Amino acid sequence: MYWPLGAPKVYAATRRKRKISAPGVEEDDREDGEEKATNLLGLRVARNGHLFVTITETTLTVWQTSPVVVLASVTRSIQSLKNYGHNVGVLLRPDSSIAVVQTSSSFLVTYSIIADPTARVYQQIHDNAHGRRQSNADRLAVEEERRGFPEVNIRFRMVIKVDAGIEKVLALDDELVVATERPPAVQCIRWAPDETGKQTSTELLSRMSWIQKKSCVVDMVYDRAMSLAVWITSEGHAYAVQRLPPQPKEPEGPKRLFRGYGFHTPEREEDTATRAAINARFSLLAIGCGNAEIHVYTARDYVGSIPLSHKLEQPASIISTGHISTLSYSPDGYCLFAGYEKGWAIWSVYGKLQGSSFMADRTISENNGEGWLQGVHEAAWLSAGSHILLTGQTDDRLFLLEMAKSAVTGCFCAANVSRTVLLTSSGLMLYRGYDLPVLTTISADASLWHHVQIPPTYLANQRPIRSAVISSDGRYVAVAGRRGLAHYSVSSGRWKTFDDMQAENAFVVRGGMCWYQHILIAAVETDEHHELRLYSRERGLDDSSLLYFEQLPSPVVCIALTGSDSLLVYTYQNILYHFVISASSEAVTLVQVGQIALNGIVRAPARVRAVSWILPDYQLREGDPSQDVSHASVIFLVDAKLVLLQSSTNGGGGLKYDMRVIANNVEYFDLMRDQTPLLESPSSSLPPSPAAEGAPDAFYTDRGLRDSLWYFDGNEIQCWMDVEDLIEAASTSNSRELPPTVSISADFYPTSIVLNKGILLGIDADLVQRRDVQFAFFRFSIRTQLFLPQIIQRHIAHLDTLAASNFAHRYQSLPYFSHALEILLHTVLDDEVDKPPDPEHALLPAVLSFLSSFPDYLDILVQCTRKTEVRSWRTLFCHLPPPQELFEASLEKGMLKTAGGYLLVLHTFEEMETSSESCVRLLQRAKEAGDWDLCKELARFLMALDESGDTLRAALERMDLNAAMENDSVRLKTPRPNTAIKRDSTQGQINGGPSPVGNREKSSVGLGLGIETGHDGGNEDYFSQRGA
Repeated sequence: MYWPLGAPKVYAATRRKRKISAPGVEEDDREDGEEKATNLLGLRVARNGHLFVTITETTLTVWQTSPVVVLASVTRSIQSLKNYGHNVGVLLRPDSSIAVVQTSSSFLVTYSIIADPTARVYQQIHDNAHGRRQSNADRLAVEEERRGFPEVNIRFRMVIKVDAGIEKVLALDDELVVATERPPAVQCIRWAPDETGKQTSTELLSRMSWIQKKSCVVDMVYDRAMSLAVWITSEGHAYAVQRLPPQPKEPEGPKRLFRGYGFHTPEREEDTATRAAINARFSLLAIGCGNAEIHVYTARDYVGSIPLSHKLEQPASIISTGHISTLSYSPDGYCLFAGYEKGWAIWSVYGKLQGSSFMADRTISENNGEGWLQGVHEAAWLSAGSHILLTGQTDDRLFLLEMAKSAVTGCFCAANVSRTVLLTSSGLMLYRGYDLPVLTTISADASLWHHVQIPPTYLANQRPIRSAVISSDGRYVAVAGRRGLAHYSVSSGRWKTFDDMQAENAFVVRGGMCWYQHILIAAVETDEHHELRLYSRERGLDDSSLLYFEQLPSPVVCIALTGSDSLLVYTYQNILYHFVISASSEAVTLVQVGQIALNGIVRAPARVRAVSWILPDYQLREGDPSQDVSHASVIFLVDAKLVLLQSSTNGGGGLKYDMRVIANNVEYFDLMRDQTPLLESPSSSLPPSPAAEGAPDAFYTDRGLRDSLWYFDGNEIQCWMDVEDLIEAASTSNSRELPPTVSISADFYPTSIVLNKGILLGIDADLVQRRDVQFAFFRFSIRTQLFLPQIIQRHIAHLDTLAASNFAHRYQSLPYFSHALEILLHTVLDDEVDKPPDPEHALLPAVLSFLSSFPDYLDILVQCTRKTEVRSWRTLFCHLPPPQELFEASLEKGMLKTAGGYLLVLHTFEEMETSSESCVRLLQRAKEAGDWDLCKELARFLMALDESGDTLRAALERMDLNAAMENDSVRLKTPRPNTAIKRDSTQGQINGGPSPVGNREKSSVGLGLGIETGHDGGNEDYFSQRGA
């Protein structure tokens, strides 16, 4: 759900270059030594994200993150470098109060970082003599910018000598954790002595029964949210480790400091672990291996249950990527960044590749000095994931690359899933193609993106922007930063923000937002209360314009709109509240009509990412809303598990809920009931889609996929076509297996399911390099993928031809419907050619029978043959009438170019006389229709059949074609055999896509009739390999 955007900003803080004196180094090598001394060797970011530090061999630098500026730096003296060694790494205490520099001679040099609030740097001077009128908030923001930034001082604290040698160091809140080399051990050094005056404690690896003997720890990472560390040993093993709480010393030996469990054991040398990263949001542990592969494990508990979850698709071979240098998850856990010796790549949380630098031309990037494309040494996320900071392998520059992330990452709601909204560091990108004609929707036109700049005042005061939400009709958008919120109208292009800074800073949005028509519903926290607030787009933003608020006893985890007027609110007390939105001309209020206590069912409320529910039809139509909680089946997304809770009554007549996990590795899900309520028609304000134009009533009265449930597992989109069937199968009383899902693969990241247009819509990030521009940049392209063939195939495979026919007729008016049927035939044909099934299990006859009910049947067949290999033709025509009959049928219907396609089949099946006679007849019909392009192609075909030209001359004399053409001032020339063959080969490439005529079969070389898509059946290639 992250995509790189644009070109990175480049920063460097080198003020002077100095070569480190070393014995035996010649003067000619001084320049190389100076360059090496300024290369960045380390990078660390504070927990609050306000500061980060970098290190070179001689200099420690403290930076501010927003904007990126240097606040302070310290350069070690030559005497210090001689005594303690040059710098090799840097650490930062999480509260950014202490920086620790690791040296080459196993010393730890510590510095205090002290901010002086009374002193300022980078103060600005503005001339407001002709300034425009400003609000109070604008004036305060300008004054804050003028004041500059607090000054930071770096003060030396102490030097710590580690006699055993340093392999790796971690800086935690209370202590430094040092992995030593001789002997292999882990030493804990407190920042300040404890109550007993002791400051260090050590545990030898040889005394840790859970770790492999004769090995040392070479890498460590720690996550505070999980209170878990991952250690990597010199043997390539990985361990999940926890720090044990202080305990009295045991009489028989030293006390234990750590407890761990091995979870990655290399079976081959190339599987040895080299790097690690921890994802607390999804409880994942990522391990980078020696062969540049990345294995991801699921940490189910703290007692060693850590199975392998998945392996990531590699962006290129290890020859192109080099070894892994760094791994890092985004702050929200939705993205994994991997830096390699020769580039970098990013994946979604469960393994969809979303961008990489390996698409770049390395020669161009080297000539332009673009170190961010050539290799990464270290990486760190900034601004809640809106930027990632990169350092090169041998570079003195910092590269700040902007990221665009889906709004689903910050606010999971049905509208954000159904409409693609991207959140950047300073704005929003809205895809506007959903409500436009279908061919516009699937185009890759950049103008379909609506770029919105967040108000600078709100951005300056409340950055980073943490969440954004769009309305279901795409008319309104709201954003929320550290405090307050702002909302925007797409039609008017105007923002509304708080004029009173005190009112804006009085609350924080926590628990999500959603739109009900023009009403924004936000779950907020103030200093004293937890509330649901309702704001109208038609009013300003201030306390007096608040439409309604509802106080809650505990913080909100998430909210969701469901049905036409229901609001679900799930809180940290493990209670799901059901509100009904009561709207009248005078007021809008929330009326609580029910609640469900889920204690003992959902163990960790904070792990819930989204909630919805499914009500039976009778309850939707006639039921009392206050009884919805007793009839509803609740869907929770807990971490990456899709959980279904079904209500039933116990022996005492009370409600109980049975829980079942129905899917794993879920990045997002989409319950179509939440998109357009079943009992409502689509808004009349939206432009009608082609499907709705063809059958406006049938599409919505007969549900089709309106009752479906979709989810993305990191590789494929999965779909249950009928959620009622899923609920029935999941019931504990039935003991049935869950119905299988329909799997739809795509080579891009799908962001939404456009149901009425039959497509998956997603985003691909393309790296652009031009020789006339001295920098590379990323840009987005919209990608689409049909899901119609897979749904129809599933119906046919389950012998439900009626359902397949009803489903197909809903989409029959789409301009690419015939193309979808062609893909269906092509897919089934390829499967049965590669793996011939038993005759009773063959699906191809049923598919052909189904296709025969559509008017474009003949054209679909000939297009499929054009795009498949000749070896597949006999399998196809085993279940079809003879090609001659299909030719006659096409001729009878006036589909002349389609009939020409069957001539190729007749010739391939070596029916020479038949194909020659049929060609003459078709030539006569083409002449009568005045289709001279087809006449030309048929002439080439006859010339290929008989290189002497006798057949063609006889045909022309028989039809007196030369005389007719002379009357029309047109001359049809008989082509030379060699020319015909050569031109045909070229034509096959121009038409695009594989052609059955070419190098595959010698007997059919040179017989192409120029049968292109878009004739007689309207089968245009709307969905090419790279475009929509």
